[in-house]
This record gives sequence, structure tokens and C-alpha cells, in this order.
Amino acid sequence: MEFFNSADLLHALPLIFLMSWATILLLVAAFARAASERIMPALAAAGLLLTGYFAARQFGNPASAFNGMFAADGFSAFITLLLVLSGLLAIALSSDYLKRMSLNRPEYYVLMLFSITGMMLMASAADLIVVFLALELLSIPLYVLAAFAQPEPRSEEAGLKYFLLGAFASGFLLFGIALVYGATATTSLTGIFIAAQSGLEQPLYLLIGAALILVGLAFKVAAVPFHMWTPDVYEGSPTSVTAFMAAGAKIGGFAALIRIFIVALPSISEQIVPVLWALTALTLIGGNLLAIAQNNVKRMLAYSSISHAGFLLMALVVYGQDAARFDVVASALFYLLAFIITSSGSWGVVIALEKQAGKGLEFSDYAGLGRTQPVLALAMAVFMLSFTGVPPTLGFAGKFYLFRAVLEGEYVGLAILGMLASLISAYYYLRLIVVMYMQTGNPKIHSERWLNLTTVGAAIGVVVLFFASEPLFDLAALALLHVN
Repeated sequence: MEFFNSADLLHALPLIFLMSWATILLLVAAFARAASERIMPALAAAGLLLTGYFAARQFGNPASAFNGMFAADGFSAFITLLLVLSGLLAIALSSDYLKRMSLNRPEYYVLMLFSITGMMLMASAADLIVVFLALELLSIPLYVLAAFAQPEPRSEEAGLKYFLLGAFASGFLLFGIALVYGATATTSLTGIFIAAQSGLEQPLYLLIGAALILVGLAFKVAAVPFHMWTPDVYEGSPTSVTAFMAAGAKIGGFAALIRIFIVALPSISEQIVPVLWALTALTLIGGNLLAIAQNNVKRMLAYSSISHAGFLLMALVVYGQDAARFDVVASALFYLLAFIITSSGSWGVVIALEKQAGKGLEFSDYAGLGRTQPVLALAMAVFMLSFTGVPPTLGFAGKFYLFRAVLEGEYVGLAILGMLASLISAYYYLRLIVVMYMQTGNPKIHSERWLNLTTVGAAIGVVVLFFASEPLFDLAALALLHVN
């Protein structure tokens, strides 16, 4: 039996193209280094745009490839488009920042593209072995990017810490896959579903295996209590890497969580949902309470990112109810879209104020920004309000659809917890706005073309797209999983 044919290659075209493009750029960086330092951002962006074009053509044509190990459906196509958007924003934020910090090396963009390829594979993985391979392809370039500012000690520490804890989390994932295989005799997501429905000799193995898989992926999305790496790695990494990591790693991790639990494990939802509920509650409460204590904006945004992982986990809690499964997927995808734009824009403001590695990142450095840089301050205020969930911002629409899905699943207590978490988050988000507009200071910023365009464009997008939230949600609702 052939492992693949030409049709399989067409189904995996976006991923194969981006992997090939990244490999070509690696050769360009090796043999034409001087020229590649100038043109690499444009080449990387072009590769992502073409990848997005190929992915968009796959909407409405679900298929499986490589003997069922790869799924090409609306869900994977939508995730790919989110990753393309995230990558383009990250490239725009990185271009001038790397030159300013004397980090302008062409392999930076190659590593970014390889990591995005891993994230895409996470969304399309229909087999647990492919999930593990995708996780490693996603993670290893990120480990290197976190330490990209070497010999800066904090960057080296960030890369090492991320690598060690990431390897530890991968061990949990592998052990979980082994137990699931022991219970079902397959690693195929569809096969696991069929085996679980047919009855298992050792159902406890499946349950423990699913819990360990959850632990491995919870590390990647920075859910409490598997979040300890996040603030240190975010703070020590170059800020452009942090901006990419904050959005991209979440997309990949949640793509895998959604596909695995909805496709393979709905039969054990009664046992898993209480664990997901507790994980969500810990992430919402822990992320927000720890963010309150921060005086460093970079660390505050790191804990903010943790809290938003909690909101996304709210959608997963409802996964076992057939009536809500597709609304859950759509609400999670829409929330990811809102988070990508808001997060990238906020990191753009941080990059603009960062004087040198680790400098210009305190709350006090933003004092007087509303007077000296009104456009930049207004953009940051929009992002903070969007994170909080205040209309008319895309963040409000994202939380609206998310809470609606949770309430339709009759998890009223979880919805109330989410509302309380939003209220707590308002303290530290509004605190930054108060510092910018109500305290005196004279902050210096780096005015760079692509950085300014990205930041202001993201702020406009956060507001304008709010008024198009319904058609955007309808588009997310078309991103159907190829389920059993």
C-alpha cells in the first residue's frame, strides 16, 4: 500500500510549500549572506502570503492524506491563515528592531518560518505521532529564537529555560501517547475514537494518557500550573521574538488541543471536563492575579497572555456536547484572531519604547506618552481596552462569542468566573492607560516605518473589525473539523 500519492501532496501543499520556501531561504542566507540581510524580511513575507493563498483555496474541500495521518479541512486552513497573519505581523515588527539591536541575521526569518510550519502541522495532525513531530518542529526553532540575542545573558537563560522545560513537557506528551496506544492499539485520532466507542479492556490507560497529553500541550499554551516558564522566557527573549511567540505558540497548541479532544476523545468528556474546568479556573485566576503585581510591561503582558489562554480553555470545556462542538470551534478561532491582532499591536508599542535590551520596559517608562506621542498612546489604549473586553473592540466581540458558547453549554459558573477574571484584568490594563495619560514624563520612542504602520494598523483593525465581527465569526464557523 502506497504511503502517499500526488493527491496527498496537493492536500498538504501549503505546508510543503512553506517548508520548501524556508529551506531555500536557508540556502540564500548561507551563500548570499550580505544580500539576504536586506531582502530576507520581504522574501519571508512573500512566502507567507503564497502559503495563505494556497490555504484559502482549501476551504470547503475537506480531505485526509498520508493514510489518514494528515487532515486538510476548513479548520486547518483557517488556522494556517491565522498563522500567516501572525507571521506577517511578526516580520513587520522584527525588521527594524533587529537592526536597532544589532541582531539582523537572516537565519532569524528562516527559524520563524520553520516554526510556523510546525504550527501548521499541529493544526493538520490527525495522528498522535504527527502531533509530536509537529510539536518538536514548532518548538526547536523557538528555543533558538529565544536565545537569539546571545551573548546577552538573559536571552541565553530564556532559551535554555524554554528548552529544558519544553523537553520535560514533551516527555509527558510522549508518555501520554504511549498509554493511549496501549489502550486503543492505534495512534490515529479517528481510530482512537472508534476504539473508545467499541469498548476498551483498559479504559483507565486512555484516561491517564489523555491527561498526560493535556499536560504536554498545556505547557505549550502556558496554562497554569504549567506556565512557570512564560514570564522569564518572554522577558529574556528579544521582544520581537516574544511578540511572535505570544501569538504563534498559542495558535499551534490550541489547534492540537481542539483537534485531539473533539475528534478523538469525546467519549471520555465526562471524566476530562472537570479537569479542564479546574485548569481553566486556575489559568484565569492565576494569570490575572500575578499580572497585577508586575511593574514590568513585558512581564505584565506575559501574565496577560496566560490569562487569555484561560479564556480559550473555556471553549474546550464544552467540547463533549455535540450541539455545541462547532460553535466552540468557531468561538475559539474568532478569539484567536482577536488575540493575534491585539497582542501583536501591543508588542509593537513595547518595541517602540524599548531603548536597548531590557531597558524602557517599566510602567514608569510610559509616563507622559499620551502627551508626547498621542497616536502611539491611543493605539496602546485601544489594545488594553480590547484585552479587557470593552466595546467597540475586537476583544469584546471575541469574549462575547466565547461566553455565548459557554452559556449554551450550560456552564454558567464558568461564564461568571470568566467575567470576574475580565474585571480583575481591567485593573492592570487600565493602570497602563492611567500612567500614559495621567503621569508626567518624557518618553523617547523609536519611530520606524514598518513598526509604526503595524502598530497603528493593528489598532485600527481592532476597532474596525469589531463592526465586521459577525461575518468574521460566520467565516470561522465554516472552518469545520473533519470529525467522525
